[in-house]
Amino acid sequence: MTTEILDTADPLDDRTSRPTSGGAVVDAPVQARPDKLAPGHFRAIALLMASAFTVILNETTMSVALPPIMDELGVTPTVGQWLTTAFLLTMAVVIPATGFLINRLGTRGAYLLAMSLFTVGTALAMIAPGFGVLVTGRVVQATGTAIMMPLLMTTIMTIVPAHMRGRVMGNVGLVIAAAPALGPTLSGAILEPLGWRGVFGVVLPIAVLALVAGLLWIRDVNEKEHHTLDPLSLLLTLVAFGGLVWGLSGLGEGAHAGGGLNPWIPLGTGLVFLGLFIWRQIVRQRTESALLDLRTFLESNFRVAIGIMAVAMLAMLGTLIVLPLVLQEAMGLSPLQSGLIVLPGALAMGLLGPVVGRWYDRVGPRPILVPGTVLVTLGIGMLAFLHPGISPFYVLGAHVLLSLGLAAVFTPLFSAALGVLKPHQYSHGSATINTVQQVAGAAGIALFIAIMTLRSDTLTAAGESAADALTSGASLAFAIGAGVMALTIALAVLIKRPETDGEFQGGH
Repeated sequence: MTTEILDTADPLDDRTSRPTSGGAVVDAPVQARPDKLAPGHFRAIALLMASAFTVILNETTMSVALPPIMDELGVTPTVGQWLTTAFLLTMAVVIPATGFLINRLGTRGAYLLAMSLFTVGTALAMIAPGFGVLVTGRVVQATGTAIMMPLLMTTIMTIVPAHMRGRVMGNVGLVIAAAPALGPTLSGAILEPLGWRGVFGVVLPIAVLALVAGLLWIRDVNEKEHHTLDPLSLLLTLVAFGGLVWGLSGLGEGAHAGGGLNPWIPLGTGLVFLGLFIWRQIVRQRTESALLDLRTFLESNFRVAIGIMAVAMLAMLGTLIVLPLVLQEAMGLSPLQSGLIVLPGALAMGLLGPVVGRWYDRVGPRPILVPGTVLVTLGIGMLAFLHPGISPFYVLGAHVLLSLGLAAVFTPLFSAALGVLKPHQYSHGSATINTVQQVAGAAGIALFIAIMTLRSDTLTAAGESAADALTSGASLAFAIGAGVMALTIALAVLIKRPETDGEFQGGH
């Protein structure tokens, strides 16, 4: 088998027995369902997953590398945080446009653009003579990263038979969970022998290799669209989603550190421009030229799945930020010890993704989602009982429980949400999902940090010890998070299995 299998123009949206444009024959549903992907398809998805893992791994490496960067380049912590903030803002701004980019450039063009940007950004960051160039490199990296995840999901939905999507989409959970967890660990291992430039230097040859492999293996799997880019939509998305993420991040940072721009200004501006962005997309949809097609929300499965996903991301990112603070500042654990406590849960979540995917193919979303949301609620609820003297093994157990629940939530949501869309909507649905994840993650961090800090400050002023006040504040944040997450249990019951699950064609 050769890579021309990937030349098919929408191979899953063909209910007749004629061959597709690339020569691959897709018979009517009466044909026996294949149990394996064609070699060309498998190779393309494997490359996309490896590339997505690499770019997302890079997203979290700066948390450990920031102190030596600040020392060498002579910047303050407030300025240094822009390495992370600029990355997140760029992701939030670019992701809504990825549906348009993927449809316009095709699978091959979008992949080569993403990996070229990521490679150039990595090289620029590695040789950066000053902080400004380093931030610029991170922004270029983030632009490539923003394209990769929607491209991966869109490609899976396009070339994977519906009855196999769960097990393949389960591997996306491995990318989303394991890569961010391993980023700080990898960065820490590289920093001592190679310095902070080595963090980028190790990633650079991997990025170059992925780019060359893409030139050889990736082919278009759907028909390109030739709509022109709407500059007004691009401007609106820049202010809307950039403002939302900036404002939400500022709420958490303001509660934790104080000072700086009032976060309600970018947040309020973002909300206003979000309304204008939605209006503009509705207008552009009449001519099939929207930057982000919002008709995906007409499907109830998609709407409900997006709601659950937003709350789950809020819970995951809020916990990911608050828990290490408590472990180190209140319980006296070292960074290494706190990292080891949360690592098993993150790895378990990633490794369980493919298993959950196979379960999804067999039983559908509801039997997995309902217990999954229950486990997430229980895991966060257990963390609401933290105190300075609590056993680290209790925290480890709660985090593992939370992670197992998240593994049972994300994979069914991805498959059930995208499975009800029409093939030409896959790229827009993937872009919407990733946009919601970015905004919800920022909201989770802001919510958990703000609640923890406000409660902690109140108790400290009343005479409580710093450790007791901090754990009490974190416990309140986790309790509220568990209460919000409990609402998703009822929503999970509403998720239905897409009608095309089990058939060899795209969602109709």
